[in-house]
Amino acid sequence: MASTPAPHEFPPPLPGRDPAHMLERTRAQWGGRGELWVFGYASLIWRQEFEAVEHRSALVHGWHRALRMRSRVNRGTPQQPGLVFALLPGGACRGVVFRLRRETADEELERLWLREMPTGVYDPRWLPARTPQGEVQALAFTLSRRSEALMGRLGDEQMLHILRHASGRYGSTLQYLAATAHALRERGVRDREVQRLMALATRHGLL
Repeated sequence: MASTPAPHEFPPPLPGRDPAHMLERTRAQWGGRGELWVFGYASLIWRQEFEAVEHRSALVHGWHRALRMRSRVNRGTPQQPGLVFALLPGGACRGVVFRLRRETADEELERLWLREMPTGVYDPRWLPARTPQGEVQALAFTLSRRSEALMGRLGDEQMLHILRHASGRYGSTLQYLAATAHALRERGVRDREVQRLMALATRHGLL
């Protein structure tokens, strides 16, 4: 399991998107009083790097998982960007919500911020997540359609090129896709696009 890099290893924050300010705003919205839930839709499912005292399958409406976020460090390079999943507007997404330990939730939130928000690329949101035990408000890291990190829709040949060649600090885009597909399958989550991409990679001898 790769650990969260030291702060000096991160790219600089994006213009006008101060991660510290965004953290304080998210803290204020949470209030530090209730339970702190986090929604995982990709790598947070299989590499949390925080202590969760409970996890549940969950469904959020109005957002969907898409392998369209450019990665120039973790799963690619500036010369050969890779891709990671993002939570984009529209549709619905099945994933997992994690409840953080109340006594250490604030500290764990800071660690999570270092991992997910070093450049301020995401728009953190509190989303209603439906679980078998009832609805919870969960922190989710969403991506705006206006974000410069969002790739346009890729054809299969472009996707195959990235899956063949893109690799970064944490490994390749292909490994990331396969790990996410495995984690979703283990939890009984069917995602047609993830399954299609895995079939595409398999058909071309990448898996």
